[in-house]
This record gives sequence, structure tokens and C-alpha cells, in this order.
Amino acid sequence: MQLETAHYDDFMVVTLLEDRLDAAIALDFKDTMRDLTLDAPPRVILDLANVRFLDSSGLGAVIGAMKQLGNRRKLELAGLKPAVDKVFRLTRMDTIFVIHPDLASALEGTGTSQTGQAHAY
Repeated sequence: MQLETAHYDDFMVVTLLEDRLDAAIALDFKDTMRDLTLDAPPRVILDLANVRFLDSSGLGAVIGAMKQLGNRRKLELAGLKPAVDKVFRLTRMDTIFVIHPDLASALEGTGTSQTGQAHAY
């Protein structure tokens, strides 16, 4: 499972570099997200533009990652493909997460002065 991170002044972008977020990688995803976001800024954007398939385990892992952030930090989603977006809509999780059409939309108006390099995990 591969994740890439980019750190900015007041937010962090985590990009999943896999085409599936399912039972095969859900636990690893959740654990890695926990490790990557331990000291995350108040806003974390999860870019799922590469993900073409998400099952209930993957959905649970995304929800788990959100819960691990606690009340002071927020997990937003970006770049959901139609099949992935459908899972969020059918489960009404689209009412829980802020969902941006793409990463560029998520970054609009945020001020994008990058404080660190992108890292792959």
C-alpha cells in the first residue's frame, strides 16, 4: 500500500496511490494514516483520485482515519471517482465528510505555501 504526503502551512494532503481501497489493504491504510497524521495540522485532505474501487472495509478505514484525528482536526476527501462517490452517497457518509471534486478544488483559497517535500510511504 502506498501513500504520499505533502505538508503545507495549515493543512496536509495524503494521496492514496492505489486503485483499490478494500479489505486487502484497509487495516494497513488505517494504521499508516494514524502514523502519518499524529502531528497533522487542523486540516487533512485525503486525495482518493487514484481509487477506482472502495468496499465496506475501505469505507470503514476512511471513517477510522477520521475518528483518529479527533475533534480538533478535520479529514476532507478529494477526487472521488463515480463508483467511490456512490459508496459515500449510498451510506450517507457524504453528509459527514467535506468532499471536493478534485484536489485543486480542495486547495483553492487555502494558500499553498509548502513547508516540506512530498513523501511516499
